Amino acid sequence: MNLIFEPFRYEFFSRAILVGMMAGLLCGVMGVYITTRRMSYIAHGLSHAILGGAVLSYVLGLNFYIGSGIWGFGSAVLIQYLTGRKIYSDAAIGIVTTASFALGVAIISTYRKFSQNFEAALFGNVLGVSPTDLWVVTGVTVVLLSLVFCFYRPLLFWCFDREVAQVHGVPVFFMDTLFALMLATMLVATLNVLGVTLIISAVVIPASIARLLSNHFGYMMILSGFLGAAIAFIGIYLSYYFDIASGASVVLLSTMIFACVLLWKTFQNRRKRYSPPVLSQHYK
Repeated sequence: MNLIFEPFRYEFFSRAILVGMMAGLLCGVMGVYITTRRMSYIAHGLSHAILGGAVLSYVLGLNFYIGSGIWGFGSAVLIQYLTGRKIYSDAAIGIVTTASFALGVAIISTYRKFSQNFEAALFGNVLGVSPTDLWVVTGVTVVLLSLVFCFYRPLLFWCFDREVAQVHGVPVFFMDTLFALMLATMLVATLNVLGVTLIISAVVIPASIARLLSNHFGYMMILSGFLGAAIAFIGIYLSYYFDIASGASVVLLSTMIFACVLLWKTFQNRRKRYSPPVLSQHYK
């Protein structure tokens, strides 16, 4: 028993578990909307764009969350603006995100003394999160999940059919902007925890597993949020004993679970396809 509970003797580990589970829950719930709307690219792009704001906030001496938040919101709004100016959404994402990321790399190469501070932003450092990070992730999780609950039906309509939703009076442009800002807020809050390179996996993989297991949107959100939190807990816990990076442990575990569920569903579908038809009692 001492061996099982040994990691929890350390305050930093308990804090990492809490932050990781909340980040996994939030990313899992938001990920259902993102994967259904096929917005994985914008989530990945915004995470890279926010790096530019993180670097700039360090150089200017601003708080990480303030600088990154302003930059993330600005990037999200700019992408929406360019999309409305006859520029395809993927091109708008590419222009804004690559320019922001390049700016961050350029500043890092100029101010080399800051380069070590961005390892967490790039690769995540869940074991090094501070009490401030814990409160920020907690607050953002509560606010965003509350918004999802309040705007559940409009977001659901907007998510599946944007044009029909507009005909039925759903404020589509408002929903576009609201969700883009929600996405930017989520990425800013979890950037130090998951990192630019790993954050998209926390958004996409639990939602994809939930989609394989259920066709009901509400159940998918609950299942994806639960999977995100559970995988974060188990992944961080195992990283202590296997002595590997916590973020990588979470991603590898979620990928393994996705592969197992996919194989199981494939086998189940083939079994149904090739199983002989069941005769009714009348023909027996």
